[in-house]
Amino acid sequence: MTKPVVAWVSGTCAPLFKSEVQFGHAGARSGGDAESAAAKNAALRAAGATVPESFEGFEAAIKSVYEGLVAAGKAPARTPKPAPRPLPTDLAAAVKAGAVRTPTNIVSTICDDRGEEPTYCGVGMAALVGGGATVGDAVSLLWFKRRLPPYAVRFIEMAIVLCADHGPCVSGAHNTIVTVRGERRGAPRPAPRPAPQKTSTLSPPSQARAGKDLVSSLVSGLLTIGPRFGGAIDDAARRFGAAKDEGLTPDAYVDKMKKLGVRIPGIGHRIKSKDNRDARVALLSAYARKFFPKTDYLAYAEAVEHETLKKNASLVVNVDGCIGALFLDLLHSCGMFTEGEIADVLRIGYLNGLFVLARSIGLIGHALDQQRLREPLYRHPWDAVLYAK
Repeated sequence: MTKPVVAWVSGTCAPLFKSEVQFGHAGARSGGDAESAAAKNAALRAAGATVPESFEGFEAAIKSVYEGLVAAGKAPARTPKPAPRPLPTDLAAAVKAGAVRTPTNIVSTICDDRGEEPTYCGVGMAALVGGGATVGDAVSLLWFKRRLPPYAVRFIEMAIVLCADHGPCVSGAHNTIVTVRGERRGAPRPAPRPAPQKTSTLSPPSQARAGKDLVSSLVSGLLTIGPRFGGAIDDAARRFGAAKDEGLTPDAYVDKMKKLGVRIPGIGHRIKSKDNRDARVALLSAYARKFFPKTDYLAYAEAVEHETLKKNASLVVNVDGCIGALFLDLLHSCGMFTEGEIADVLRIGYLNGLFVLARSIGLIGHALDQQRLREPLYRHPWDAVLYAK
């Protein structure tokens, strides 16, 4: 043996018992003094082992032998144990104490619902309602992050009212009507003009036009909004704005668009013409000329119309082009927006959002109208389809 041995044989307390005591393995017996624990410990000590005086000294004996080996250079010194890492503070407690903050997943700068009352861009509900705020004020705060002047708010509301609906035949209304839940085939329909009743009972839910709920029907209609339906407001504002800011004359702008093979956004209508003007355009234009500080972009759009009417009587400024041009006038003349902010409004699609907001009112109206009339399942008539080989 070249390694030191530290040993201890338990059972030295056996002589203290009056009767024979068995220690260790089941069945092991000590037959005499030479086989006692004390004798074995003495034999180990005589053989060179380190044997403590009692079991309590076992740890100290091991330590003493090890330290002797280290001092003699026969064993490496023990590396001190690193201090245990403290347990981290519970996150909820740390946040409450203000010691840490959790990373945010969403950034919102337009509203806050954490207090006693929600706020729109810092303005509380009580102040809004108490001040007679309207839908236009909500759009002003939540979209543009500022209180626009009253004439601008009124213009937004006019645009919403005038764009809310354009009949059942446009693509958005058609999709909504086809999608909405109606009646099963053969279900009784109400008389065209039912007599008023003092009491009413709820009818069972209707089942099928295409059988979809209000939200699905609304979304079906909204999904048709794009460059040729609603989205033209954004394109008209971008095109009119860029052409005027570049200094293009109206005839040069028309020639440029013709060479590009691009329709002029905001110009042209299927029904309206030079001799059959759109009343919505007239109303918006008259209001803007009365209340807006400037209407330079509207004047530019009308100058473009003067050129396009030379080619076709239906190439008039439509309601999309009018709203797009007037929004440019509003943003530039009200003194509340920088050029960078105006560019963001056009880039992000604020004006398309205005059309979506307005037309949602009409599409919901069509959906409710179909259910109220208990219209049956829609199927397109065969004679309206050309089956070509």
